Amino acid sequence: MVEDGASLGPLELTRGRWGIGDATRPDTHWVEFRPDGLHQREPDSEGRLIPWSGIMSGIWLTWGKTSGNTDSRGMYTLKGTVAGREGGWMHMTLRRPYEDCRLRFDRHARPYRAVDALRLEYLLRQLIDEGRPHLLGSPEWVGRAVAHLAGGKNSWITQRALRQATAEALEAAGPVSP
Repeated sequence: MVEDGASLGPLELTRGRWGIGDATRPDTHWVEFRPDGLHQREPDSEGRLIPWSGIMSGIWLTWGKTSGNTDSRGMYTLKGTVAGREGGWMHMTLRRPYEDCRLRFDRHARPYRAVDALRLEYLLRQLIDEGRPHLLGSPEWVGRAVAHLAGGKNSWITQRALRQATAEALEAAGPVSP
């Protein structure tokens, strides 16, 4: 089992649960991975649950204070990190009702390596495409996948390299433990 603080871009283990965004500060937004689906956590609200079966396709991340500019994937620094300190958005298409969904998250104080954010995005997409997003509800499974994807060289990478790294992480993570 990995320890709290393990991360892959904006994905981080906090209090035994994986989530996208900073779950440690008060009054923040983050998206928590639960056995029953994605749970949007918000200040002064019980949040919103999106069941794994309700996610149809198209998971991608954008960066910025507002979700309106979905054509922009964000800016990256010359050091290979996501630029800016504003929040981010997780976008997807839902089945019932058929709609585009945007889940907000607040950024951590630490910088996100661009390669880690892209690997996370490819992992999410691959699991949705294969009809296995429920694997994200297992903290142990996500920990094994993250351990395989995190680290390594922070350089420009191709779509082929991202697909290969994701396929290797899925194989390394193996099946969900009972």
